[in-house]
Amino acid sequence: MPNKKSAGVLLFRLKSGELEVLLAHMGGPYWEKKDEGSWSIPKGEFDENEDPLAAAKREFEEETGTVPVGDFIPLEPLKQPSGKLIYAWALQAEFDPATLRCNMFSMEWPPKSGKQQEFPEIDRAEWLTPELAKRKILKGQAPFVDQLQKILGGANSGQNADRAAARFSNDRATTAQASLFES
Repeated sequence: MPNKKSAGVLLFRLKSGELEVLLAHMGGPYWEKKDEGSWSIPKGEFDENEDPLAAAKREFEEETGTVPVGDFIPLEPLKQPSGKLIYAWALQAEFDPATLRCNMFSMEWPPKSGKQQEFPEIDRAEWLTPELAKRKILKGQAPFVDQLQKILGGANSGQNADRAAARFSNDRATTAQASLFES
C-alpha cells in the first residue's frame, strides 16, 4: 500500500516587524489536554489524482473556513515518522483566529462505548513566533518553519521578511514570464 500524502499551507505575517506563523491545534479528545507537540499547519490528505497545491488550498479552507489567496511559496516536502509525505506552501496573509470554522469528524467516544461523537478537526488556531511554533508544532513539521525562516532571510526582522517575500514573488513572475518565451 502506498504511503499517504497530505498538503497544507503555512500562513505567515509580520506583526510589529516580527515574523509570526499560524498553527492549528488538533481537535478531538486525544489532543484536548496537550499543547507542545500537538499543533499542525492546516493540512489534509489527498489522492494521486489531485494536484498537491489544490489540495493544500482545499484543506486550508476546510480547516479554517477561509479561502487562501496570494503568492504561494513552495516548501520542501517532509517525510513524517509515520511515513506520510507532507507537501506545504507558505503564504503571507492575515487570518483572525476568532473566525475559525472547520470540518467535524465522527469517532467512537469513549472508546468501546458504541457511542459516536462529533469533534472539530482543529479546535483553535494561533499566531506564534517561529521559536514558539517550533516547540508547539508536531516534531515532523517543525522543519517547515525553519524553511520559511531561511527563505525569508533567516532573521525575524519584518523588513528582511518583506524584502524576501517581495523578491520571491518577483523571481516567480520573472520565471513564469521567461517560460512563456522559451517554447
